[in-house]
Amino acid sequence: MLGASRLTRRFGGLTAVDRVSIDLERDAIHALIGPNGAGKSTLINLLSGALDPSEGSISFRGEPVPAGRPERMAHLGIGRTFQRSNVFPDFTCFENCRLAAQARTPRPWAVFEPALRCRRSKDAAERALVTVGLGARRNVPASALSHGERRALEIAMCLAADPQVLLLDEPLAGMGTEESQHTLKLLRELKHERAILLVEHDMDAVFAVADVITVMADGAVLASGPPEAVRGDRAVREAYLGEAR
Repeated sequence: MLGASRLTRRFGGLTAVDRVSIDLERDAIHALIGPNGAGKSTLINLLSGALDPSEGSISFRGEPVPAGRPERMAHLGIGRTFQRSNVFPDFTCFENCRLAAQARTPRPWAVFEPALRCRRSKDAAERALVTVGLGARRNVPASALSHGERRALEIAMCLAADPQVLLLDEPLAGMGTEESQHTLKLLRELKHERAILLVEHDMDAVFAVADVITVMADGAVLASGPPEAVRGDRAVREAYLGEAR
């Protein structure tokens, strides 16, 4: 669904992402792990079009896509969440999701028609909220949500735009055990229709839900493969999982 070939990003003399190749497939959760500063968020910014690569290429369904165009990537069907909550706090859950859906399906010809009359956007927003378990909170302002509910709302905003690829940057951060388990269950359900890249520091969650794991260190790929193969990789254990040499 979404691929990167030898993707590199430099900031002056610092190479934040170093020749990373990765392929995201439908029906699979691809976890991206590594210590702080490994380049994980920079890679997501490259894949979502928020940053231009210094070298390398990105493809969607096998076709090359222009770099540094987040609106283009969003219209293609690539949704993302951020490390920190990125919602409109004064808007209700429904309004947040409706705006996300409307951005994916703009109607430039409907100049004099109120956006609230767009049935397609409204239906997409309702479905997304129900999917993440916020249906009963549709009229609650985002500012009144718990931290876990805000994270769920961010996922709902992505889903409202009907993405084919989800790039999730630490969606479990700050969640309690029950909220985390609910989110992991949701990801298992979503993967059957979408490709998912999951950046996460909770190793128990990663190994419980991931079909493929890529480990980054110092901007480069240290190892990539099925969870058990990655867990048994000596270099991963030494560099990331904390085992002594």
